[in-house]
Amino acid sequence: MTNERRVLVHQNRQALAGSVAARFLTNMVDVLHEQDIAHVVLTGGSVGIAVLEAINESAARDTIDWSRVNFWWGDERWVPRADRERNELQAREALLDHVDVPQKNIHAFGASDDHIDADADALNAAAARYTAELLAHAPKGEQYPRFDVTFLGVGPDGHVASLFPHRSGIREREASVVTVRDSPKPPVDRLSLTRPVINSSNRVWLVLAGSDKASALGLALAGASRDEVPAAGIKGRYRTVFFVDNDAAAQVPESLIAPAY
Repeated sequence: MTNERRVLVHQNRQALAGSVAARFLTNMVDVLHEQDIAHVVLTGGSVGIAVLEAINESAARDTIDWSRVNFWWGDERWVPRADRERNELQAREALLDHVDVPQKNIHAFGASDDHIDADADALNAAAARYTAELLAHAPKGEQYPRFDVTFLGVGPDGHVASLFPHRSGIREREASVVTVRDSPKPPVDRLSLTRPVINSSNRVWLVLAGSDKASALGLALAGASRDEVPAAGIKGRYRTVFFVDNDAAAQVPESLIAPAY
């Protein structure tokens, strides 16, 4: 494989979610044929959750041995575990509660109502715990697992995970997890994987829909700086694919668009 970026355009949001779901299931079959376990990073957002729903509804869902798949998150909102805004809760309802994945394989970020040492800063403590969880599942000598697929959404401002423009998180090079305070998008407190962790993934799949994403996508592909458009700084080790609908693709050069299939 070559380290390349591709843009696959779909007619609408429903077709987009179905296509990504089908491709993911096929990819997992291949990955699990070649190795004992897989590591997948999930994202939130309406399109990200629609993909998980489409995976759950697919006739091919049960061709996957889900007991061999580990799930992680690119970021999480610092809210109680039962809050509807929590990415983990939405992913569980969309897919994880419907497949035979062991709870030990679901690596969720901490929540604001977890029991944490009262003398510690809770958000920092949660970041440290997730960092340790990543390390515990990393190959010897490395800091985090070898992710097979990382899903990301892209905001209208070009943010990915909870790495926002002109914020220190997108520039972080050493830490695996950062805390985000005073986020420009509510809720204000969040946790996020950093760019080096995301870019260590074999495949990064950015899934986005809607005309409000067109400018950010166009800038990311045109070579904007990662500080201006964080999505521009994302690139998987082997493959980076932007799965988009027609509206989001409005500013993508024709030369970058690959046929969707």
